[in-house]
Amino acid sequence: MWLLPALSGLSRAAARSFYRLQIVGPEVSAKGPVLLLANHPNSLLDPALVGAAAGRPVRFLAKSTLFSDSRVGWLVRGSGAIPVYRRSDDAEAASRNVQMFEAVFTELAGGAAVGIFPEGISHSMSSLAKLKTGSARIALGSYARVDKVFPLVPIGLVLRHKGVFRSDALIIRGVAVDWEDLANRGVEDPEAVCELTDRLDQALREVTLNLERWEDQPLIECAEGIWSAEMTSGGEEEEVEQVQRAQTAARVLADFRRRGDDEWQGLAREVNAHRRRLRLLGLQPSDLDAKVDLATGAGWTVRRMPLLGPPAILVGVSGAVIFWVPYQVTDRIVRAFRPDAVQSCTYKVLVGALIYLLWILLLTVLAWRFLGPWPALAVFLVAPFFGLVAQRIRELWRDAWSDVRRFFVLRSRREVLAQLKEEQSALATRLHDAYTEWRQQDSAAH
Repeated sequence: MWLLPALSGLSRAAARSFYRLQIVGPEVSAKGPVLLLANHPNSLLDPALVGAAAGRPVRFLAKSTLFSDSRVGWLVRGSGAIPVYRRSDDAEAASRNVQMFEAVFTELAGGAAVGIFPEGISHSMSSLAKLKTGSARIALGSYARVDKVFPLVPIGLVLRHKGVFRSDALIIRGVAVDWEDLANRGVEDPEAVCELTDRLDQALREVTLNLERWEDQPLIECAEGIWSAEMTSGGEEEEVEQVQRAQTAARVLADFRRRGDDEWQGLAREVNAHRRRLRLLGLQPSDLDAKVDLATGAGWTVRRMPLLGPPAILVGVSGAVIFWVPYQVTDRIVRAFRPDAVQSCTYKVLVGALIYLLWILLLTVLAWRFLGPWPALAVFLVAPFFGLVAQRIRELWRDAWSDVRRFFVLRSRREVLAQLKEEQSALATRLHDAYTEWRQQDSAAH
């Protein structure tokens, strides 16, 4: 468990290096037992994301075969993971998992944070898989040891393009599940196990985006974007509310589809047509309300002038040049492994960490050879931070260029945009009416 004390910091560094990460929701308690439950879209990088959200060391449950894996076994063992034995991997799984439950009970009784992925698999499905009962049995079984109800916290990992370097990632820390009424019924009560599993499933669905099929994602995102632009005013929890609205849109769409309602098909086609028209202009629904007066443009320009200064240009360009080789080598090695979508970013992070470390060591040796020991020490200490700052500057350049392009599109196509704005307002009204109808039908059905 040599990695466990530093696991939270390393997890946050790995997660923020690979993704443009945002963490929202109530903070996880810094002390005392807590069971963290997360969806599992992303193989071995998911524990890093949960660890980043927890802000404290977390003991994760991991399938037993990972401990002997020559590629990642050292990491799994070093992080203090607890092995889970699956019947498909081990004929004696049932008896050996008694040890697993005992280990988890002991950890929680000692005040540790334990992480579990209750789906039991890492996958690329568009929705949560059916939860296993293991997480409920762990909670109920631990109650006698802990002697109090402890937090069961859902963690939602919402990844836009999970295998793409520097894509957006949102981690939602949910509200702890209420289970005090079930705690003393024990793991031997099958009804209590089923009821708690259902509550955990509902809690996880509230912090994740669940689609009937991946093909619905562009439609759902556009519908949510239209609603956000026309019906809301934003706020501190806007990211969470966006996910919740997308969840609702996905449910409405799925229910209308099952009921064979023809009206929703026409609305869906019009939302998709609106999305395609916006995409041709490189816009999002929220852009139609953007201010494009000259004063706003001048203020935006002044705030971003430092990005065009000599220091920013020097750091951004030199960083791209210095780290071009390890970036390309990492990409080629990962391609050679041919990982599937679930494992892709795990390979990128692990291979990239090794290649970049070797590259920094090489730069350090060269600096020692030609400049001496003190410049070499400076290179070794500064190079990682220099690379991250350079990467951030280049991202800001790309964002700024997108803003500039959007500004001029909005100023030069005002008649077209006025039509799109009118169309979007009408679509928002129709989406509201469809939602109201769905709520009435849903209430009547229940």
